[in-house]
Amino acid sequence: MVKTLLIQPPIPPEIETFSTLGMVAPPLGLAYLAAILEKYGYSVEILDSPALGITLNQILKELERRKPDIVGITATTATATSAFKTARITKEVLPDSTVVLGGPHITFIPEQTMKDNPWIDIGCLGEGEYTLLELVQGLEKGNNLRDVRGIIRRENGDIVKNPPRPLIENPDELPFPARHLLPMDRYGAFGKKMVFGTILTSRGCPFNCIFCSSSLLFGKRFRARSPKNIVDEIELFQKVYGTNKIEFVDDTFTLDRKRVEALCNEVLERKLNTRWVCSCRVDLITKELMEVLKKAGCVMIYFGVESGVQRILNLMKKGIKLEQALRVMKWAKKIGVETVASFVIGVPGETWSDAKQTIKFAKELDPDYVQFSIATPFPGTELYKMAKDEGMLLTEDWSQYTVLR
Repeated sequence: MVKTLLIQPPIPPEIETFSTLGMVAPPLGLAYLAAILEKYGYSVEILDSPALGITLNQILKELERRKPDIVGITATTATATSAFKTARITKEVLPDSTVVLGGPHITFIPEQTMKDNPWIDIGCLGEGEYTLLELVQGLEKGNNLRDVRGIIRRENGDIVKNPPRPLIENPDELPFPARHLLPMDRYGAFGKKMVFGTILTSRGCPFNCIFCSSSLLFGKRFRARSPKNIVDEIELFQKVYGTNKIEFVDDTFTLDRKRVEALCNEVLERKLNTRWVCSCRVDLITKELMEVLKKAGCVMIYFGVESGVQRILNLMKKGIKLEQALRVMKWAKKIGVETVASFVIGVPGETWSDAKQTIKFAKELDPDYVQFSIATPFPGTELYKMAKDEGMLLTEDWSQYTVLR
């Protein structure tokens, strides 16, 4: 049977959440990929370099020791350079292995990525669970991979892109992430180690923010797990790991209000005493809903406010109003839920005066925590296309895409 090793490459220290928050979170995507392979009886391991503090040289030694047949590497744009180096090392150490790259970066610029990195054999585009499964099945049987949807590959010296894979219609059908393959005691935030569970309750975002690629990666259509399925995962996690700390990592957690209310009621009925955080748009929550979240264990909400100038919000295609942000922050203080307000500085059309007004507005909101990021034209975003079309893209050295400079 083929052996698969899934690698989270080392994270450059310049990346914001790693450097400023000391945030090291479980790689949920890899855990889902591993879970689907295990479900179908395949041997799979995960090597989480950031959590283990592993360098590229140490990855080389791990490859020599484990000798996997298939090496899957995940990469955002910010970690792409590190992922490319990992792929190259893999081919040098294990020239007969199949190197697969997945994640947002290759999903959005597949041909360029394959052309620039000859040591990558196959690219896995978009949602990867069933794509990787079919890929492993095909490689094990020595089949031609022409029928595997959702990949880009090499054939007779050419780069061939297969037809796209349809999105997973029912996320409940996926097995729970294979957390037992992760070093769960090595994650944390603010420089402190803590065992916590990252849980994805939905996929897809219907909104159009020009700096975000999520809606393109998982599609515009909102596809949600059922409250029972979600709370089954929460209950299992708390039982196995002895902690009640949960982070819901959805882009639009409260898009379906009735679903979220049902989820909260399920948590309360099972008396799980869960303490959790989530992300939310300021136009997708009411005071009443926030009270429900609080009652069910919500301790913090991350809000993408993005700008303190309505004209800039409109340029971003954010679709919210400044007064909505002000109102939501007042509710949170009254109800007793901590808040994080996130802002993006430097979109085309923003002036220095606008940026200063955003800082002023952040102070007026008075959240518990605030996050400022530099507008970065990640591939797959409208901002990237705008920068390319208008000659504003200064570099495609992906190591510079850190949102910090």
